Amino acid sequence: MSGVAIVGAAECDLGVTDRSILGLQTQAVTRALADAGLTLADVDGIATTGVSRFSASQLADYLGVVPRWTDSTFAGGSAYEMFVARAAQAIEAGQCEVVVISFASNQRSAKSRRLGGVHEPWVPEAQFEEPYDPLYPLSYYAMAARAYLHRYGGTREQLAEVAIAAREWALLNPKAFRYGKGSLSVEDVVGSPMISSPLAAADCCLVTDGGGAVVLTSAERARDLRQKPVHVLGYGERTTNTSFTAVDDLTVPGAAASGADAFARAGITPADVDVLEVYDSFTITAALSVEALGFCGEGEVLDLIADGAIRPGGSLPLNTNGGGLSYCHPGQYGVLLLVEAVRQLRGECGDRQVDGAEIAVAHGTGGILSTHATVVLGADR
Repeated sequence: MSGVAIVGAAECDLGVTDRSILGLQTQAVTRALADAGLTLADVDGIATTGVSRFSASQLADYLGVVPRWTDSTFAGGSAYEMFVARAAQAIEAGQCEVVVISFASNQRSAKSRRLGGVHEPWVPEAQFEEPYDPLYPLSYYAMAARAYLHRYGGTREQLAEVAIAAREWALLNPKAFRYGKGSLSVEDVVGSPMISSPLAAADCCLVTDGGGAVVLTSAERARDLRQKPVHVLGYGERTTNTSFTAVDDLTVPGAAASGADAFARAGITPADVDVLEVYDSFTITAALSVEALGFCGEGEVLDLIADGAIRPGGSLPLNTNGGGLSYCHPGQYGVLLLVEAVRQLRGECGDRQVDGAEIAVAHGTGGILSTHATVVLGADR
């Protein structure tokens, strides 16, 4: 367990907005600071990525902050869980006292979603993958899904449960993009337009504006702030690949190792986890993550989720805000995993609240199952 806690968490405006990326970032940051009872004057650490190649300096400049510590590690959707580890280490080392981790995007309103691949002629992806014109990253995840279903005899109908459960959670979350849109059936998922076999449209995450921020400080300072602290208990990460050409087995992501490290640092096992927030860029992303993190045995995740375990009221509450599939997906979703985990541990989630939640896990995935980062958080009891 570290001596660091998350003391503030917030989203910016979600869905379709009329704000710039930095405008949305500012919303997320100032709302999270207000949640903590802090101001920009307290911030001396910033971690963000995705705004520009100088993400942290650009945001600091925009906010009028001169930080003592920054991080702009670009690792896709897992970067924000990585930032928690870096920020905890920096705070414990005395490099800074109050760190804001944030991300925002206006990709839907700006229509900036990129589906092309990598075209630099000197990289392996261009030589061995681009000639087949895959959709990036969708076709790569589709290959992982096909490999998993083939190896273990699973079906698209079984995998559809991930999207169905996410929608059930979203129906309990007024901020979810799909709130009020009705439940999904197996037929709705498998019958949606095929995009890259075996993944259809309903297997794919949303394309929205949005983002969020969390605020970290020492556990000692957290005692004097507005909210009950949520303690950083453990973390772990793995970077496994850029290209699928380099991957021996598409069905075994680096989540297994990142999760094992995080759980060991926290002194817990999967059986101790009350709430699980995993990246669900696609239904297969979430399924592979749940299995790799140790919540079931090899090849067993589709059986695990078949009886409603990941739906509201189930034994393994998963993506309780509706996830990237039904709540919000602004291009990099990892910071919103942390926001929801914090809110669940503080008991703030209303109709979707998991009773008695004391341990939450947030697990981010970036690239094409390329980067993996796990954070274990604990309620202040």
